[in-house]
Amino acid sequence: MGRLNLKLMWSLTLISLCLYPYHVSGVLSTNHYANICPNLETIVRQAVQKKFQQTFVTIPSTLRLFFHDCFVQGCDASVMIASTANNKAEKDSSDNLSLAGDGFDTVIKAKAAVDAVPQCRNKVSCADILALATRDVVALGGGPSYSVELGRFDGLVSRASDVTGRLPQPEFKLNQLNTLFASNGLTQTDMVALSGAHTLGFSHCDRLSSRIYSTPVDPSLNKQYATQLQQMCPRNVDPRIAINMDPTTSKTFDNVYYKNLQQGKGLFTSDQILFTDQRSRATVNSFASNSNVFNQNFITAITKLGRVGVKNASNGKIRTDCSVL
Repeated sequence: MGRLNLKLMWSLTLISLCLYPYHVSGVLSTNHYANICPNLETIVRQAVQKKFQQTFVTIPSTLRLFFHDCFVQGCDASVMIASTANNKAEKDSSDNLSLAGDGFDTVIKAKAAVDAVPQCRNKVSCADILALATRDVVALGGGPSYSVELGRFDGLVSRASDVTGRLPQPEFKLNQLNTLFASNGLTQTDMVALSGAHTLGFSHCDRLSSRIYSTPVDPSLNKQYATQLQQMCPRNVDPRIAINMDPTTSKTFDNVYYKNLQQGKGLFTSDQILFTDQRSRATVNSFASNSNVFNQNFITAITKLGRVGVKNASNGKIRTDCSVL
């Protein structure tokens, strides 16, 4: 009888695990907070809009923050953690020092707005708020809206040392980009679509000086554009001077980024290689010629990105303060 009871208990345990897969497998769904915090999306959207009214930088900085978070330990808001005397966190790694503070501030303010609602307090992860804010800034920039999958828990670890080798670099060629994105379950088409986020925002002179002052100047770079970049970033200039990633429509989420690549106006080698390499050129041409095709592929890619390394109740938590483990 004891064995039968044990088997029965084990069977019931298996059934319960099947009924509640999220808690053990980190399954995401678009209606995760329907009963927990039903007005979540409206609360976050209003907070993001308020932040955007203060500064346009809200858009590119939040979008970039999401990407940098997901590519290191998964989409778990570990990039939000502040360093302590005993731990140098992700945000203070050399690859993340250029992340604009407005992205962090957007998430912090949205989290505060969510927790101001008693029903929602301490029930929504920073990781999910970042994912929602990312969708909202894309829409504010003129890009497509899309449904966001939710149910992430926040990570328990944030180490600067984990960032090394996990983010694409300005000098990367196609093989390096494909390898890095494939390690996160993303295809070459996904990579080209996500690169389209460079239609917004800016970089800094120190990230492109080697390209515009090489001997000879990178031949894939439009000569007139190279001259303009040299004028904006003369030798020995302050490396923090900002340069628009898209020289044409830097404040609009559109497919002009790909049209720029066709003209040799990709700011980084990792941008221009998407057109110069025959293996990805057709995708660039497709996105350049049809904004709807680009938008749909971007939605697919950023949705897949949002599934990377999702944490659940067994290896994550809901942080009360996004910056503190």
